[in-house]
Amino acid sequence: MNGIQQTIDSLAESGVEGGVQVAVYRHGELLLDATAGGVAPSALVYSASTGKAVTATVVHVLVARGALSYDTPIAALWPEFGAHGKSAATVRHALTHTVGVPAVPDGTTVEDLCDWDTMCRGIAASVPWWEPGTKTGYHAQTFGWILGEVVRRATGRPISQVLREEIAEPLGVADELFLGVPAAALGRVALLDDAPGNAALLEAMGDFPGTPRALLPDAAYANRADVLTADIPAGGTFSARAVARMYAALLGEVDGVRLLTPEHLREVTSPAFTGTDQLMGNPVTWALGYAAGRPDGSSPETSFGMVGVNGSAAFADTASGLAFALTKTRFSFADASTVGRILPLLPA
Repeated sequence: MNGIQQTIDSLAESGVEGGVQVAVYRHGELLLDATAGGVAPSALVYSASTGKAVTATVVHVLVARGALSYDTPIAALWPEFGAHGKSAATVRHALTHTVGVPAVPDGTTVEDLCDWDTMCRGIAASVPWWEPGTKTGYHAQTFGWILGEVVRRATGRPISQVLREEIAEPLGVADELFLGVPAAALGRVALLDDAPGNAALLEAMGDFPGTPRALLPDAAYANRADVLTADIPAGGTFSARAVARMYAALLGEVDGVRLLTPEHLREVTSPAFTGTDQLMGNPVTWALGYAAGRPDGSSPETSFGMVGVNGSAAFADTASGLAFALTKTRFSFADASTVGRILPLLPA
C-alpha cells in the first residue's frame, strides 16, 4: 500500500495532479486513507458520475426497506412520467439506463439543472428515444432526476435527506458523503482546476449526445456554489474514504452496519442489461445502477462501481472484499490514467 502513497505523491509533485484522495477498505476494515497535493482526508471533492453509485445505493436501501421494488412502474409513483409511452418504464429500467430518456430537455441551462421541479417537469414530458427496457444508452444527467424523483415520491423526502438518514448517518460519514452539499459545508469543498487541454478537448467534441456542450461538466461547472448545493444526483461530492466506506458496507458489515443482505447484493450486482449503447456505440453491461467491472474493465464478474468523467472512480469487489475510491481536484476530462496507475497496486 506504500506504493499507492508514493504514486499519488509523485503525481502531485510533478504537477500531473493537484489534490488526490485514495481510500481502500477490505472486509470492512479501512486499510488506506491516503492524500497528496495538500488536500485533507475529510475534504469534499466533486466527483461527477462516480456519484451515480451513491444515488443507486439509496434506491437499493429503499428496496430493502420495502418502500418500492425494481419492477415498480415509475409512473405508479410519479404519474406525470407516464406521458408519451413511458408508462411501462420501471425503476429497473432507470437503473440500467434503458428508460429511453437520455437527453435533457431542449434549451436546458445550468441554472435549470439546479431547479429540481423544472428538471422533473421537463423529463416527465419527454418523448422516449426508444421503448423503455428495449435498448440502453447512457443517461448522463437524467439518471439522477429520474431516480431522485422516484425516491422523493416513494418517501416524501428529497434524495439527499434519504442519503443522509439511511446511509451516511448510520455509517458515520454524514459530513463527508453528499449529492447536494449543504451550504454550511461549502467551505470544505476542494477547488477544482482543469487539466491542460480540457477546454480544447471539449470544444472539439461539441455537443455530447443528449447533453449540450454548455452543460458538460468541467472545473468551472464543478466549482459553482449553485451546482454544488443543488440536488443533481447524476453526480456527487464526497471524500474518498466516505464513498469507499459506503461500498464496503454494501459488501459486508462496517462497524456493525450492513446496507444489503448477501442475497440482495447478488441481485444488485448481477448483469441486468447487456447491449450496445445507443449514444456512444460501445458494448456495455449494466448491473442495477453500477457498471460491471473495475474502472479498467477488469473483473466484470465480481466488481461493480462507477467512474466520473473528471477522472474519479470507486468500486467494490465481491471476491476480494475490497472497496476502493479515488477523488481528485484536477478535472481531467474522460482521462482515467491516474486510477489506471493505482489499480495494479491494490492488494490481490
